[in-house]
Amino acid sequence: MDTRDLTSTEKLDWLRLIRSENVGPITFYRLLERFGSAFAAIRALPEMARRGGRSKDITVCPAAAAEREMEALAKLGAVFIARIEPAYPPLLAHIEDAPPLISVLGNVHLLKKKAVGVVGARNASYNGMRFTRKLAGDLGSNGLLVVSGLARGIDAGAHEGALDTGTAAVVAGGVDIIYPRENAELYARIVERGVVVSECAPGESPTTRHFPRRNRLISGISRGVVVIEAARRSGSLITARTALEQNREVFAVPGSPMDPRVGGANDLIRQGAVLTESADDVMRVLDDLFRSPLAERKAFDFSTPPPSVPDDGDLNKARLEIEQILGPDPVMVDEIIRNCQMSTAVVSMVLLELELAGRLERHSGNQVSLVWT
Repeated sequence: MDTRDLTSTEKLDWLRLIRSENVGPITFYRLLERFGSAFAAIRALPEMARRGGRSKDITVCPAAAAEREMEALAKLGAVFIARIEPAYPPLLAHIEDAPPLISVLGNVHLLKKKAVGVVGARNASYNGMRFTRKLAGDLGSNGLLVVSGLARGIDAGAHEGALDTGTAAVVAGGVDIIYPRENAELYARIVERGVVVSECAPGESPTTRHFPRRNRLISGISRGVVVIEAARRSGSLITARTALEQNREVFAVPGSPMDPRVGGANDLIRQGAVLTESADDVMRVLDDLFRSPLAERKAFDFSTPPPSVPDDGDLNKARLEIEQILGPDPVMVDEIIRNCQMSTAVVSMVLLELELAGRLERHSGNQVSLVWT
């Protein structure tokens, strides 16, 4: 798709919209398609939330708050990059819930490199750490950006091994928040020689809900993900599952069945992950994948006017039917359209209203469910 840099005013509007209550990445793009600009979408939020059944006012991010966030980021020497801008990581832009804006600290140009994720156990073994450093160094020597999550253990080893060739740390808080603190020295070296990426505001501390979202960015930036020493209940397996959902390749390093730290990685191999003993195993697969690029990401056309607003009568009828179809279990949006026999525009509008009212949850695979309170 054609890319372009946003103006400072457009970027401020994008930030306000994504920081507004009940607006996640998918909702952000639906609103942009519906209204043609983030500014127009912001103006529409209160009325849409009311129509979706919300009794109190929705919290819209004030311009002053967004300006403060942009100033705080600038003071760090970091930048915001929007999904439609040329500097945005090319593979990340393909995923359904790509962040509209990412904050980037360090060497921004590294994000244009072909990338591979390396993740694994926090309580890694000595041999696991030694293998990780060598693997990351070899992958970097083959021209790849090594992406990981700055956690202790395997993540830290991956960053250390790839410092000379390029590494990206995707963090679960703001780009200025070092977590865990024991990685402070490594963080400083990554800022100097690599790059730090986040979708959170500067100063925001990581919480439990942030880590799965962080993991989707690690796999989203990468063409494949290598899993090393992951237990059967490991966050690394969330990254592997997300990678599969994003049509990425999954690699796993085998280990001794006596070591509980590798049970998850061994299971991945049984399920079809590429058995990985060296960088050569990774490069053989990725070289072929890089020759077959992913399909073009969907463009946002700001030059054409937004589609006409659906008729109030159609919307009222659709609201009743859609709320009857929806329940606590996820349902495909396409199935809703088929069942209520309404246009895509009408269904999309009603789902947006419900979501902005806090009554709808989106799931992977274009599925939605009602939030029961």
